[in-house]
Amino acid sequence: MDQFRNIGIIGRLGSSQVLDTIRRLKKFLLDRQLHVILEDAIAEMLPGHGLQTSTRRHLGEICDLVIVVGGDGSLLGAARALAGSGVPVLGINRGSLGFLTDIRPDELELKVAEVLKGDYLTESRFLLQAEVRRHGEAMGQGDALNDIVLHPGKSTKMIEFELYIDGHFVCTQKADGLIIATPTGSTAYSLSAGGPIMHPKLDAIVIVPMCPHTLSSRPIVVDSNSELKVVVSPDLQIYPLVSCDGQNHFTCTPGDTITVGKKSQKLTLIHPLDHNYYEVCRTKLGWGSRLGGGD
Repeated sequence: MDQFRNIGIIGRLGSSQVLDTIRRLKKFLLDRQLHVILEDAIAEMLPGHGLQTSTRRHLGEICDLVIVVGGDGSLLGAARALAGSGVPVLGINRGSLGFLTDIRPDELELKVAEVLKGDYLTESRFLLQAEVRRHGEAMGQGDALNDIVLHPGKSTKMIEFELYIDGHFVCTQKADGLIIATPTGSTAYSLSAGGPIMHPKLDAIVIVPMCPHTLSSRPIVVDSNSELKVVVSPDLQIYPLVSCDGQNHFTCTPGDTITVGKKSQKLTLIHPLDHNYYEVCRTKLGWGSRLGGGD
């Protein structure tokens, strides 16, 4: 019996290329007598599709597999909605980088057929959750597969804050901001700010100051079960933002506390059998090939 019978499709809005790929994917799956469910937002872009539709969050409850057509940003958004359900997620790349969405459009039928046959790799990726509290009261919360970022928003001023790890005071820092990233997010904004690349199998979090005022400030890698607390200076003259995966944002006031920790539910990510993390890094980040010109 096939493992994946009910397959959900999520697509990035506003792209004709994504719609073309979804039409191909839809035909391929229906030809195999599989039940296809479209996310309602992308279904509106495909009039006359004739398929069942669902909200993104509900897809996780009714599907055996969800396929995301788009870029890494599309998969980040899907991950936050689907992690609680445990449904596996497969990405078809219609973006630029494709660290998470690793099937090329030209190999769609071949690679998806392999996955449906049971030939695939499974990875578990953890998410972070952040909560902003003001005078002990929760003011906002969000999840992230890549990173939680404290930054000044439109202001050009530095932010002053205190950092605590597992209740221990670490330092007071002046910087352009602070990035708290998962191994998944270590090749994203964290990398641009000088953070290390962490293999996805690592159970760790990296804390990266952005342009710190003190040159001795360096990224810190800590156990993923650590509780991180960032206290915004009460003397700050601006209202900084907390961003989750660069997609969800909420505003802090001076004196607010941001608590960050590992989310209990994880994302199940599916890759083709030939997936190689180091090859992905080499091709996406422009690392050198083997001596002699080989791959």
